[in-house]
Amino acid sequence: MNCFTLEHHDHIAHLVLNRPEAMNTMNPQFWRELDDTLTQLHRQGTARALVISSTGKHFSAGMALETFGGAITMDDASPEGRAAIADMLAELQGTFTKLETLRIPVIAAIQGGCIGGAVDMVTACCIRYATADAFFCIQEINIGMVADVGTLQRLPKLVPLGVVKELAYTGRRLPAARALGYGLVNEVFDTPEAMLAAAMQCAREIAAKPPVAIWGTKQVIHYTRDHSVDDSLRQMGWVQGAIWSNAHVREAVGAMKAKRQGEFPPLAALRNFGE
Repeated sequence: MNCFTLEHHDHIAHLVLNRPEAMNTMNPQFWRELDDTLTQLHRQGTARALVISSTGKHFSAGMALETFGGAITMDDASPEGRAAIADMLAELQGTFTKLETLRIPVIAAIQGGCIGGAVDMVTACCIRYATADAFFCIQEINIGMVADVGTLQRLPKLVPLGVVKELAYTGRRLPAARALGYGLVNEVFDTPEAMLAAAMQCAREIAAKPPVAIWGTKQVIHYTRDHSVDDSLRQMGWVQGAIWSNAHVREAVGAMKAKRQGEFPPLAALRNFGE
């Protein structure tokens, strides 16, 4: 992997964007590597949380602009070409949606600029921590286009609609302090080191819980976001009925009383019919 590194430690996967000289922009290789990595993490079931952090001054400056002049062609010369744009975008959208539907929680640790496609990325994560110098920018409007890989769909679920419109129409920067006030980020830290330490601590706490209970919790929260209370309560019953384990509850309570780490089985690995 050239666009990022991936490490596993104590049931925690840590993905680090590592192209600081290019402001960690998202070139075609980034999309291929990220899609493959998320697919692998989803299928393996051994990691219990994923932390995404970055290197250099900025978390990510978003899509690499040279991409559109090279590997990806946005053909607006014909109806057929324009139709193909929708299918291409669906693939990009699908990669970030894998963050949202991953079987484990995803924590983003954001320093400096989180720009354009990077906003699409972090809004698909479960938890966001930021440094005091971090800022968010819907950069697409500044280069004459509409943000198209998830920001305009997910951000209104996270912050007030008026704030989304302000950012999307103007391309202004949203500083970390305001992002914290709106609830876009969970906490702001003075240094990247303190932020990453907090992200890893959160991941460790998640990893200490029964993985299938975390899976069920993520399923229910995600479903509730887009459905009525009645529908969500019905789905809650189905999920709880499907994954309930007296053994897990006994182990969790026993571990809590004994002040020890609980022992729980990992999520089952997934297999394709074609394998």
